[in-house]
Amino acid sequence: MLSLVHGPGERAEVFGDVVREHGHELVEWELPARGRPAVDADAVIVFGGDQNVGEEDRYPWLEDEYDLLRGWVEAGTPLLGICLGAQTLAYATGARVARSAEPQIGFQEVTLTEEGLDDAVVGVLGPRFEALFSNAYAFEVPPGAVEIARSPGRTQAFRLGERAWGLQFHPEVRREQVLGWWSSRSWLPKPIAELTRELDEKIGAIERDGRRLCSAFLAAAG
Repeated sequence: MLSLVHGPGERAEVFGDVVREHGHELVEWELPARGRPAVDADAVIVFGGDQNVGEEDRYPWLEDEYDLLRGWVEAGTPLLGICLGAQTLAYATGARVARSAEPQIGFQEVTLTEEGLDDAVVGVLGPRFEALFSNAYAFEVPPGAVEIARSPGRTQAFRLGERAWGLQFHPEVRREQVLGWWSSRSWLPKPIAELTRELDEKIGAIERDGRRLCSAFLAAAG
């Protein structure tokens, strides 16, 4: 399993535990620092980052990521993109990605679509679930993909073919990781103390859902 990351604040966290518990090797590769992966991967998870689609002049390695993602999709490699990873997957396969009118920070309810209810990965979360967000950009559904989860006015997850998924929310996180993100944000919707109290109340459920979702991805990946 290849874990493609974009910086020190974005790691596999709970997903890494699950991958290893299932007996798989997890190879972490930081694309901005190391360039294209020098390893073959049976499956790939692409995590988040501070960077954004449209910032290729500042982060030229984004072009490499788009090319890698298109190659994995064409090869049928099981692929899961989270937050920035979902946005780059969407953009690489023909969808619009742009800054949102309002950032998403904190928790909100997500509803599965009819396709999502039958999906092998997100379907394990049930018709409605609370998810954690930390993003200022949003994606549209790529051509040929299906929307599998949404909240009012926004697509929150899609499946492209039978082997690639993009999730805007964060099922992989741990408490300290999230607090690290929020402590550096200047556009929080609530005081950090209030967000921290909410995080402490809800992180257990987020981690449980994350373990279930990662296990389902591993099963779907075969």
